[in-house]
Amino acid sequence: MLTNNPEYWISKLGLIAHPEGGYYRRTYQHEEKISDQELSVQFDGQRLLYTSIYFLLRSQDISHFHRLKSDELWYFHAGSPLTIHVIHEDGTYEEAKLGSNLENNETLQFLVPKNSIFGSSVMEQGTFSLVGCMVSPGFDFQDFELFTQKDLLALYPEHYEVIQKIAYEQIPVELTV
Repeated sequence: MLTNNPEYWISKLGLIAHPEGGYYRRTYQHEEKISDQELSVQFDGQRLLYTSIYFLLRSQDISHFHRLKSDELWYFHAGSPLTIHVIHEDGTYEEAKLGSNLENNETLQFLVPKNSIFGSSVMEQGTFSLVGCMVSPGFDFQDFELFTQKDLLALYPEHYEVIQKIAYEQIPVELTV
């Protein structure tokens, strides 16, 4: 069945590689803009009120630990469950399972709070997960921060195992430009 193949979704939805890992395409952006004067977060200039993307992660991919200055609401669409790994501002770790099996403690949507460090992975081998992500204020690469294992282990040594798995050992050169 074609819909069980991640290449089908990548092609049909026009997804492209994302710097954090996986594939994405912006599906909507609200035309209104907002400045940080109305918010409790600071950024340069204005941001769209909100943006939305499709995001696909294959089991051999990792969405590496990163941080946004905005809340990000995740929605499950298709495929296998996705694990979202979150290190909150206070240093606590949370793991959420995004999926459709509610009896298995999966949830159809999950909020990653602004300023949290987070990434995601697909646990079932040979599968993928297709989700949607809505960011408010809207996503801007100026507000996107990637982390290395060394960076995070200095701050959160108690989360060694997940940091080793989800953070970049070294941020690829093409992402540092």
